Amino acid sequence: MGSCGPVGSVRARYLVFFQYLGTDFNGVAAVRGNQRAVGVLNFLEEAAKQLRSVVEPVKFTISSRTDAGVHALSNAAHLDIQRLSDLPPFSPEVVTQALNTHLKHPAIRVLKAFRVPSDFHARHSATSRTYVYRLATGCPWPDQLPVFEQKVCWAVQTDCLDVVAMQEAAQHLLGTHDFSAFQSAGSPTTSSIRTLYQASVSPGPPSPFVLPEESRRLQFWTLEFESQSFLYRQVRRMTAVLVAVGLGTLTPIQVKAILESRDPLGKYQSRIAPAHGLFLKSVQYRSLGPTSCTLQGHSVETR
Repeated sequence: MGSCGPVGSVRARYLVFFQYLGTDFNGVAAVRGNQRAVGVLNFLEEAAKQLRSVVEPVKFTISSRTDAGVHALSNAAHLDIQRLSDLPPFSPEVVTQALNTHLKHPAIRVLKAFRVPSDFHARHSATSRTYVYRLATGCPWPDQLPVFEQKVCWAVQTDCLDVVAMQEAAQHLLGTHDFSAFQSAGSPTTSSIRTLYQASVSPGPPSPFVLPEESRRLQFWTLEFESQSFLYRQVRRMTAVLVAVGLGTLTPIQVKAILESRDPLGKYQSRIAPAHGLFLKSVQYRSLGPTSCTLQGHSVETR
């Protein structure tokens, strides 16, 4: 379960799930040497420095990178904690409580920690990731959305969307394809082949922040995408194209043609949906042992 460092000490590996409102951050990754930009991991790393009797600095290896302004209902990372030789490893509950106690930003919260084997990897061990994108229609101008929704939803300036056409277009994206047409420059991956397990468009739940007199005109929509991994900005580009279908700018068959073109610089596929409507919903892992606990669909070992 752990590897030895200094004589007698044990390095324990943990998988932690955490959430954040991405508005104030330059993405989830830590930002170095820039006083005007900060990542979610900057705060998690600072919180980890407060853990007692730890031999080495704690480093977080994240499952899923998210861009500036993107939120996470549940992201994941693994970290190794090595204590002094005469002290036992922290329990997962203590890790969760300690990190939350020392977090210095109110828009980040650690949800749960699990003890995992030393060869577990938060990114490589993930079996799927699910993103949701929130839209609103019926709002003539974005600043007319309720203030509580303005940083977590894209207000599309129309009274209605052709959701049936959007659903038809989404079907063309399902399965294994070369998604080059939906990839932004700067992706570190060498292959643009991905398998999309889910691509859906559905009415979203009513917002609790909408006044009764506004609820008659405002409608919320949810786009949901699931894959083992995504290309850089793939979800935001697919969302923008599906919204173009909903507005009547594109037809569903044109989405198929865009996918098959493999051209990321075309007239329509170069559009990117705003970051603030996107949420990483969940990261899923297979069970790592006979005793497991499920957290928002993530089955992990808890021993």
